[in-house]
Amino acid sequence: MELIEILGYFGALVVGLVLGLIGGGGSILTVPILVYLIGLNPIVATAYSLFVVGVTSIIGAFQNFKKGLVDAKTAVIFAVPAFIAVYLTRRYLVQMIPEEVLSIGDFVVTNSIFIMVLFAVIMLLASFSMIRNKRKELTNTDNDIQSFNYPLIAAEGLVVGILTGLVGAGGGFLIIPALVLLAKLPMKKAVGTSLLIIAVKSLIGFLGDIPNIDIDWNFLLLFTAISIIGIVLGVYLSKFISGKKLKKGFGYFTLIMAIYIIYKELF
Repeated sequence: MELIEILGYFGALVVGLVLGLIGGGGSILTVPILVYLIGLNPIVATAYSLFVVGVTSIIGAFQNFKKGLVDAKTAVIFAVPAFIAVYLTRRYLVQMIPEEVLSIGDFVVTNSIFIMVLFAVIMLLASFSMIRNKRKELTNTDNDIQSFNYPLIAAEGLVVGILTGLVGAGGGFLIIPALVLLAKLPMKKAVGTSLLIIAVKSLIGFLGDIPNIDIDWNFLLLFTAISIIGIVLGVYLSKFISGKKLKKGFGYFTLIMAIYIIYKELF
């Protein structure tokens, strides 16, 4: 086993640790690890990422469900359009992306470059969300009257589903604010509900990939198992480490990673 491959498996552990410590962000690391350390094609990497994110998020969702921090009704309202969008995106839309998306002079934007640059843009948005970390307007409590803005919740679910399908990221940084602002959920319940949505949405998206790609189950299950070890360890360590401080630091790391990906793919 080469050093870079060992680093890739270590990265799987870090993915789980990040998810356990700050409740999200792990999927932001999964695709770059699979592409740049393991050496997978971006389309295959985004498919594998959906599986890894889906399985690890199930563990987090189950832990929150036991604590009563999952709102099943809200999850269904948000998730139905997201489920449909992510499945159709992985099953059909990704396969429709041409080998050469466009050319600018002598520079050809291939489907791999397109997906990685789009992923980097999502990383930039996620990094700004984590760095700013504004919570003034996100302060609902359990005593607030829950109300649903059905059209906006459904539209947000649709957009998140398409983005998840294209880049293989869970989209928690989009889902959590939507649940707080549009469904009036308290922050902790929004995080737990988001993990449930991410878990099922990601796994449904992965189902759309099964007919289209050859899956190395031995590698995928090993990578996922290491990530699970990481999330269990991360949940334990979260009792002693401030997730809020880590989240801002991880936001800056994500920003640097996004800039690196754009530079590597375009220059």
